[in-house]
Amino acid sequence: RSSGKTPRYNPYSLGAASAAIPCSPPQPSSRLCTPIFWHYFLRLCPHMFSAEGSSTYKQHRRTPSLTYSPRDDDDGMEPQVFAEQPSVKLCCQLCCNVFKDPVITTCGHTFCRRCALTSDKCPVDAAKLTVVVNNIAVAEQIGELFIHCKYGCRATAMAGKPGAYEVDPLGCPFTIKLTTRKEHEASCDYRPVRCPNNPSCPPLLTMNLEAHLKECEHIKCPHSKYGCTFIGNQDTYETHLEVCKFEGLKEFLQQTDDRFHEMQLTLAQKDQDIAFLRSMLGKLSEKLDQLEKNLELKFDVLDENQSKLSEDLMEFRRDASMLNDELSHINARLNMGILGSYDPQQIFKCKGTFVGHQGPVWCLCVYSTGDLLFSGSSDKTIKVWDTCTTYKCQKTLEGHDGIVLALCIQGNRLYSGSADCTIIVWDIQTLQKVNTIRAHDNPVCTLVSSHNMLFSGSLKAIKVWDIVGTELKLKKELTGLNHWVRALVASQNHLYSGSYQTIKIWDIRSLECVHVLQTSGGSVYSIAVTNHHIVCGTYENLIHVWDIESKEQVRTLTGHVGTVYALAVISTPDQTKVFSASYDRSLRVWSMDNMICTQTLLRHQGSVTALAVSRGRLFSGAVDSTVKVWTC
Repeated sequence: RSSGKTPRYNPYSLGAASAAIPCSPPQPSSRLCTPIFWHYFLRLCPHMFSAEGSSTYKQHRRTPSLTYSPRDDDDGMEPQVFAEQPSVKLCCQLCCNVFKDPVITTCGHTFCRRCALTSDKCPVDAAKLTVVVNNIAVAEQIGELFIHCKYGCRATAMAGKPGAYEVDPLGCPFTIKLTTRKEHEASCDYRPVRCPNNPSCPPLLTMNLEAHLKECEHIKCPHSKYGCTFIGNQDTYETHLEVCKFEGLKEFLQQTDDRFHEMQLTLAQKDQDIAFLRSMLGKLSEKLDQLEKNLELKFDVLDENQSKLSEDLMEFRRDASMLNDELSHINARLNMGILGSYDPQQIFKCKGTFVGHQGPVWCLCVYSTGDLLFSGSSDKTIKVWDTCTTYKCQKTLEGHDGIVLALCIQGNRLYSGSADCTIIVWDIQTLQKVNTIRAHDNPVCTLVSSHNMLFSGSLKAIKVWDIVGTELKLKKELTGLNHWVRALVASQNHLYSGSYQTIKIWDIRSLECVHVLQTSGGSVYSIAVTNHHIVCGTYENLIHVWDIESKEQVRTLTGHVGTVYALAVISTPDQTKVFSASYDRSLRVWSMDNMICTQTLLRHQGSVTALAVSRGRLFSGAVDSTVKVWTC
């Protein structure tokens, strides 16, 4: 002070007496500054955060010289008019009013809780404000300040202070501690009240209520709730009670009220019981629903198991039917005296399996020059198998974006058709893709080549392409087809196409339809042509046979119990055999000399979808993703 400088404001020392206290508050950055620490610190060292010190509680009459401090009523609190101007040390530096719910923040200063939560920075050191703990010492000191009773204050219009209050000389003359204001104001003689007899009576003060009741002209009979209409003053009220007809029934009416009250309590209890029963009913309903769900789940499992058993039984019956058919064919052959057909050298056996595809195999094609087998699959690839030396996959050809449905070889070129509606040309020598043609608007189902032309089948259309090196030039589109063309076979100068219950025969040179064969059994899925017969497999398990010269149907072969997906022919000077592949997972060997099944091959675990023959060997592809090799 001798230097003439104003001492810096210390937020930890709100009173003059605290300067002599040897203890000092911890820094906010200390690890001990936790809410629990602040709580005990304020209890043990309240002088660190106190102001002038507290005085004993007393009520005293105010004097004209006392000052007041208005308090904004922006948050619904009662008006505060202080008997003496509070110390500036008890005022928040953010709102400039007396602390309300004082808290200590992380910077070590004290602010109103509302101010600390709505402000971003401390006005002293610009630190971020975060509430740590309540400042109990300052809150207790503020509670000891004397204020005027709110019934001794009135609103005033002060410049810059909307909602301010001043002392009302006609109001309550007492000043009270802030902590005891509610007790005083609850019993204050200057508290406004309403007349209990009639709300239309003028407003009263508590101290005038007793005198008003003696003079009030609106006193009602205590039995007015039963229908008594008396209204008068105190004198007439006593006289009325002597003659009131309800006064004699007072005890009966009271008993009735008590009984009615008991009934209300009983009714309330019954309502609670009903609510409890409803809740129990709800819980029982939930348990019942859960039991129903569990029962439905068990029924579903039972149905699923029953369905599996039914499928297994059907599979067993199918196998039994095949065995019975096989026995019937054997008996027929025995009766016909043609046992030579069962020469052990003519029995086909599975010699091996090619495994590698990741999906069903849909088409097969053999390149006899190099003893290569090509297989197309749902995994969108074509695998090249060595069928002569290593019996392994030589390469996997990738290029299609859909299932590979058809394969065909012309010269040293491999053509593949796919569900992506394209035809890809591959060089067999290098096993590389050399061209891609957008062939149809729908999947390419089948391919066949003849006379330096490629024929591709799709939905209601066959396109004819001229093969020019690695290019395909569209020559003509064959129309007049009624459904998907799933089977194409070229033999000598004719092209055979199969669609719904129809086989059309086309002249390859003129590309005109020269004959139509009508079939039964749904769509034609496969066609094979021998020296003497035209054979087709249908959707409804049948194999139809026509004479190639007369075009007359000569036989319908039965035995399969699923769609006949593929047919293949092996011809020798002595005999001709037709092989059929079916959805029923079997292959059948048919002798075209007497039109009977001579053998049934059961080795695949899925539907057999494709066949190819080379050098007396039979190759079969199936939905089980494998290719099997069969030889005599």
